[in-house]
Amino acid sequence: MGTLSISPKTPSALPIEDAHKTSDVEPSISLHEWQGWGTISPVPSMVNQVIDDFKLLEKDIGASMSFDGHRGKLSGGFKVQEDKKHRAKYASLGSSEEKIQFFSARQIACRLLGSKGYLCHKCWIALEDCMCSRLATCSLWHRVRIWLYMHPKDFLRQNNTGKLLWQVFGVQAARLCLFGISEDEEMMWNELNHAGRNMVWCLYPNKNAESVKDSVGCALESQTISSNDDNKTMHFILIDGTWSNSAAMFRRLQDRAGLDWKQELRCISLNTGVSLMHKLRPQPSWDKTCTAAAAIGLLYELQLVDELSSFGLVKAAESVENALEVLLQALTARRLRMGRSISRRERHNRDIC
Repeated sequence: MGTLSISPKTPSALPIEDAHKTSDVEPSISLHEWQGWGTISPVPSMVNQVIDDFKLLEKDIGASMSFDGHRGKLSGGFKVQEDKKHRAKYASLGSSEEKIQFFSARQIACRLLGSKGYLCHKCWIALEDCMCSRLATCSLWHRVRIWLYMHPKDFLRQNNTGKLLWQVFGVQAARLCLFGISEDEEMMWNELNHAGRNMVWCLYPNKNAESVKDSVGCALESQTISSNDDNKTMHFILIDGTWSNSAAMFRRLQDRAGLDWKQELRCISLNTGVSLMHKLRPQPSWDKTCTAAAAIGLLYELQLVDELSSFGLVKAAESVENALEVLLQALTARRLRMGRSISRRERHNRDIC
């Protein structure tokens, strides 16, 4: 697969004739390509099925797939025909679970195809603005595992910050799990069930959320913590999606916890400040924070738990802070080069709780 030329025009202003063509795309995604984007799961079968359906539709209507400047949405004549087809398919599905899985698979398939030859596999930034050489890696204590439970609409977004966690810590320490993708979700829940409910926390500010020090500290009080102990890994789930999508994602997690454990997930909340990304992209309110900033806050607060104070969690947090600064610089430089504003747009006149 060759690298596609990138138009210097602003992506959102690209006309159809400049849209990203994919007529030479293979009909399915290989394991190597799939895991190159940051996951360790097998290739989702439904994603490959959606891509195969796209290729069949290309042949049927004699039109090639093309994507808009953001590389995540179909465009042109192919979009019109595919839109009719996928809406009919969605309506024919009998259960809400089938609809969630189809929705997620289609979103991810579009992003995978639209990003070929455009985004760097490692940093999810346009190849001409790749920031990989400026990122420094850091080891995370092996008894801490972070799960990035990501909404499909955030997959391969250039300004996504959750991706920084596996770029810094590696894909084993910070694992990507895509909402609605059964292969990913089963892999995550297999590990969570092996660890047991008392060693799993979801970072989500619901009414029953406890502080990190109270919840994690209480769970560790009766344990002897050793740097060489491979047992009883602590699992922390970070929901990576817009605030409007996160509620549905959290409900899905709680539904599965109820099935597997007959109890809800244990939730923790943080005392976080304003994220660096507030400078560049709108958030629903100033008290909300990006995923990377949430991870930074989590690591700093874990360091305050007496049993965890000697395992380098502050260094890990500082490494993510540095990576977030690199991402902000890369996105800012790109916007300036393309003649776009770098000021944060106010989305609301008041904070949203």
